[in-house]
Amino acid sequence: MIALGLEGSANKLGVGLILHPAKGGPATILSNIRHTFVSPPGEGFLPKDTAKHHRSWITRLILQALKEAGVTVADIDCICYTKGPGMGAPLQSVAIAARTLSLLWGKELVGVNHCVGHIEMGREITSAQNPVVLYVSGGNTQVIAYASQRYRIFGEALDIAVGNCLDRFARTLRISNDPAPGYNIEQMAKKGRHFVELPYAVKGMDCSFSGILASIDILADKLQNGPTEMKDEETGEPITREDLCFSLQETVYAMLVEITERAMAHVGSSQVLIVGGVGSNERLQEMMGMMAKERGGSVFATDERFCIDNGIMIAHAGLLAYRTGFRTPLEESTCTQRFRTDEVFVKWRD
Repeated sequence: MIALGLEGSANKLGVGLILHPAKGGPATILSNIRHTFVSPPGEGFLPKDTAKHHRSWITRLILQALKEAGVTVADIDCICYTKGPGMGAPLQSVAIAARTLSLLWGKELVGVNHCVGHIEMGREITSAQNPVVLYVSGGNTQVIAYASQRYRIFGEALDIAVGNCLDRFARTLRISNDPAPGYNIEQMAKKGRHFVELPYAVKGMDCSFSGILASIDILADKLQNGPTEMKDEETGEPITREDLCFSLQETVYAMLVEITERAMAHVGSSQVLIVGGVGSNERLQEMMGMMAKERGGSVFATDERFCIDNGIMIAHAGLLAYRTGFRTPLEESTCTQRFRTDEVFVKWRD
């Protein structure tokens, strides 16, 4: 079976084609193409501008994916699209494209939960068996474990997602959004030498990032516009923008490691799977690896091809559902900004 996947819940537009062998076995990625809407430094991406980008690019990306995969329309079994969660206007643009293709090509639709797409793609690529999942992106922060055909949320962000926290701080420093603000913060953090203390907001199994962002925004303003130079209390050396990036990463990632470890202890798991765009951060993977090693466990993660939003994860999760008999009728092929991970009935797992 072959599925076409369309993803456009935020500023990445992804198109992918995947093959599931008839007799089982690993999936084959036929094509995985992505194009990103990049806003100017100091600015975020507005829904209307992002939706316009998706509408402008989706046709050529679909044609490119088909050509790269070497398949025809007749070879495709179903069209999978992101139903939610995400930004309303971009989601709507992709849902309309999916419905149009369904009518033109006579193919059935499968609406996919974006979060479940990340999880299933991570499981497929890494071969992780039954891990605790840390899902971290610009719009979501969740600690998840599977039980009774649902992905259960054990902990989550109470306000803004960790990726949104990093992205908004990049705007404060007017860091480039190309290729991604979080990636550029990561590169700057590697040059940081002094740790600046920030609020640490873990509340049970949940995290809060808005106060941390407000605190470091104040420090950034003092650094850039203050009358006196900010200095490290121990060494007396000047605090730099790189030090602030380093301090922010260390603080928020320590919080994520803490709640993930608590979930591992609760469910008795020795594996952690990190998914979502922030999951490609090398420092987060390193910190999580240190924790898992101390527990005799292991960490699974993917590179930017699969961590960052992409069409292939939608195709994969959609095809898993399609093979169990799930379909999305045309009249129900809507999209929604709110679609929780634990709402999905995971029929394809025992």
